[in-house]
Amino acid sequence: MNDPQYAALANPNVNPVVTVNPSGHMTAIKIAAGIVALLIALLLGLIVFLLIGFETGFVGLLIGLVSATIPVPLYVILVLWIDRYESEPMGMLATAFFWGALVAVFFAFLLNTASSLIVAVLTNNNNAAEAFSAGISAPIVEETAKAVILFGFYFLKKDEFDGVIDGVVYAAMVGLGFAMTENIQYYGRALLQGGGGQLTVVFIMRGMLAPFSHPLFTSMTGIGLGFSRQSRNSFVKVVAPVLGLLLAIFMHSIWNGSAILFGFVGFLLAYILIMVPVFLITLVVIFLALKREGRVVREYLMPDYQRGLLTPQEYNQLCSVRGRMSASYNALSRGGFGDWRACMQFNQIASELAFHRSRLARGIGADRPEMHEREAAYLRLLEDLARRLRGG
Repeated sequence: MNDPQYAALANPNVNPVVTVNPSGHMTAIKIAAGIVALLIALLLGLIVFLLIGFETGFVGLLIGLVSATIPVPLYVILVLWIDRYESEPMGMLATAFFWGALVAVFFAFLLNTASSLIVAVLTNNNNAAEAFSAGISAPIVEETAKAVILFGFYFLKKDEFDGVIDGVVYAAMVGLGFAMTENIQYYGRALLQGGGGQLTVVFIMRGMLAPFSHPLFTSMTGIGLGFSRQSRNSFVKVVAPVLGLLLAIFMHSIWNGSAILFGFVGFLLAYILIMVPVFLITLVVIFLALKREGRVVREYLMPDYQRGLLTPQEYNQLCSVRGRMSASYNALSRGGFGDWRACMQFNQIASELAFHRSRLARGIGADRPEMHEREAAYLRLLEDLARRLRGG
């Protein structure tokens, strides 16, 4: 196999990725655009960090940064665990996270500050300005800013945005990034105002009791986009993303407004009566979405099972989360890390093939010749990985 897209098979530490190679000119343009976008994001993030440091001081900024960053890897692992059938590209996951942490935060800070100042001038009341900023401006501005990258993925990365699970994962990554940077300010401010005791209280409130507030809000937008992608109904395709974004704004507004209007008691009631049930409902939606993805895999890998590319055992294992986990564990026990890695690649390529066929069946990319070339490449990769796992 001399083709570039198969080279990864020679290295068990690299995921095999099927690509249709663009021209060198287009590749150079994409690289240049990516570098420019990264520099802009870093500049905006630097401005935000300078503003936070100006408010909290260097020590507050540093301690806030450490406190906000420490739990993030655990939350990221929990989010990525959801995506059991087709793991999303690390580049897109990182883009989503840093969009939330650097870009969305910048525009939210800018617009929320501006709206607060305008209301303060018009009403000559700082309390009214703070209430407006937290209860009205922040939900609208922040959820819209976070949603921009999700809509970008939806329209520009159709090959990697297949449904509800993808929407939730990307949205959660954006929300985690946004919450991390926001928490730096809250933790630094708490340290400045009340020392270590108040920092501990704020950390427990924001980092332990409500770490998924921003991811949960933004997941409403992701779920709306996911339903839109899955549906063949034109009305649902248009309305679902809008309703998802509006629900994200509404939940965010209730969350902020409950504390502003009713203090800690209001916050606690909103947490117990609204946020916990919504979180549980979201888990149910994720569970049902995973069941749907299992059905997609079962349906679109059936031809490969019928023609003998997949054995009955392989086919059944690929069609369920439990089967995949069992196959991965058996591969690790039997052949160590190398076989485990090959099994994970086998699962991933099988899912990509199934979802690729599902997109074509729904008319997404069906008019692009390279999409059919990609299916052939997936099949060759799948066959090679199956032979390797069987010891052939």
